[in-house]
This record gives sequence, structure tokens and C-alpha cells, in this order.
Amino acid sequence: MDRLEGKRALITGGTSGIGLATARAFLAEGARLAITGSKPETLEAARAELGRDVVAIRADAGDVAGQREVADAVRRAFGGLDVLFVNADIGDFRPLEAWDEAGFDRSVTVNLKGPFFLVRALLPILADPASVVLNTSINARIGMPASSVYAATKAGLVSLARTLSGELIGRGIRVNAVSPGPVATPLHGKIGMTEADIAGLVGRIPLGRRGEPAEIAAAVVFLASDEGAFTVGSELVIDGGMSNL
Repeated sequence: MDRLEGKRALITGGTSGIGLATARAFLAEGARLAITGSKPETLEAARAELGRDVVAIRADAGDVAGQREVADAVRRAFGGLDVLFVNADIGDFRPLEAWDEAGFDRSVTVNLKGPFFLVRALLPILADPASVVLNTSINARIGMPASSVYAATKAGLVSLARTLSGELIGRGIRVNAVSPGPVATPLHGKIGMTEADIAGLVGRIPLGRRGEPAEIAAAVVFLASDEGAFTVGSELVIDGGMSNL
């Protein structure tokens, strides 16, 4: 497969889950690849798996100044950029009464503010044409308890996919979003979900299972490739039918 042959791509949060699966898919399709991660050990493990030609950049997705450093690292490595997959985020799920300002600000900074300023920082080196894909969530569409702040940040990304697509298409930059439903990644364990909790979640999915990271990656490849050249400002929902209930 060569749908991304020669394209220069950056995946934020490319060390695990959907980001790592997409990194594998991009490489299989011929892309030159850079990934970001916040932890040196997981970043190095991902690079060891993906290959030494992959550019590994340590970055905090919520550090606005750091986004300029990411852009500089990509420029030094590739000279320009054809594909950006904004995937890095944090999933902080709490009932309303458990939220404090610091937690709220951290979620908004990592999930929305950081991505916005990353696109801004990369704008001078984004090619014409280029593809930007934002990883959002069906939580922006459904009223799941304890997801208020997370869902709000993802709704903001869905909005950015629409508004930035209109603003940047004249530069040849397509902006789109993928909105996954529950996916079998380490996230559910990290937020303290038990096997019973996961089973209850799966019970809400008409398809009867969680998605696989590779299934989301396949959608990102489509949007990143020339096959998606007529897809602009769209949100591709990939949730096993969950948001249709």
C-alpha cells in the first residue's frame, strides 16, 4: 500500500492506543513520520517498535510555547509537513461536584488550547495541499455522565474542524475530524473502569463491542491521503452505532 507514499506526517500522542496504531498504518502506507509523546520511556519504546527513521519528539500537548518547538523539530527533520494527526489528549472524567479549576484548566489546555496553537505553529510549514485530522470523540454528541469537561473540549475540536477548514482551504489545507466511540485502548483502565464497567459500556454499543485502534487508524489514513481530497470540514463518526441511540 502506498497511499501516503512520500508524505511527511506528524502524529501527536503517537506512543500508544489510537496514536500508535495510526503511526503503524502511516508507515505501512509509505509516510515519513514524526511522533510526539510526553514520557521519554514510552516515546523511546514506540520509536524502537516503529523504527529508527521515525522522528520522536518529546512534548507536552498543553504547552503553547512547546508547540513552536515541535514545529521547529518537524521543520528541521522534514522541511515541511503534509499530514497532521492531532491525537494527544487527556481523559479526565469526574462528576460536576468533583471538579476544581486546576483540573478544568488542564483538560482545556491539553485537549483544546494546545491543539489550536499547534496548528498555528505548524501553519508556515504545512504544504499545499495538506491534511489536518483532529481526534475528537462521540462524547461531544452524547450526554454521558461525568464527561462534561472532556466532552466540551472535544466539541471544541469538532467546531475547529469546521471553522479552520473554511479558513485554511484557500491555502490548500483540509481540516477534518474523527470522532471515535469506545475503543479498546489503555484509557479505560487509566480512568479506573472495571471489567464490569467496560461490559456495561459495551452494552450501549449496538455493534456489541468496543472499536479497535486500527479501525480508527484506517479512517485517519483515508482523510490524510489523496482519497480524501474532496472531504473538507467533516466529522467521521466511528462508534459502532452508539451515538445513534
